[in-house]
Amino acid sequence: MSITDPTALDAEALYAALLDQVKTGLAGAHEPAIVGIHSGGAWIAERLARDLGMSERCGVLDVSFYRDDYAKKGLPAEVKPTSIGFEVAGATILLVDDVLYTGRTTRAAINELFDYGRPARILLAALVDRGGRQLPVAADFVAAHTRVEPGQALRLKQADDGRFHLTIEQDNA
Repeated sequence: MSITDPTALDAEALYAALLDQVKTGLAGAHEPAIVGIHSGGAWIAERLARDLGMSERCGVLDVSFYRDDYAKKGLPAEVKPTSIGFEVAGATILLVDDVLYTGRTTRAAINELFDYGRPARILLAALVDRGGRQLPVAADFVAAHTRVEPGQALRLKQADDGRFHLTIEQDNA
């Protein structure tokens, strides 16, 4: 695994690499569906679903109420509704996040998914893995690995034309 300088990450090129991995990885999967974690993961999931012809089997999770730091952080200013318009039970779910970090968001998303049914399998896709795991979580599909300085966050942004780019910001969490 090679580590990429975070300032050199091209989000559009990373998306193309992730799309290729997911296309191969979902081939032959039983009842595949895509679920993105709000907000960056949702953007990626929606684009993957469109590019893979799976728009009818795409959903979005907002894990705000499932986070283990909910009592400490409170609710974010912008809570989005979870929207899953297909049967989760028995499906192969591709769970999508933009940046994989501690693993706590992934844990919260899996907990919420099970409220909708018991999937046959959950696969995890992330545009970037920045390391720093606190839970035993690993992505099945990841376009790049990087490291970001403590106190900083790697954030995915989406332009009005739908194109992705990554920024490094101070982490106010």
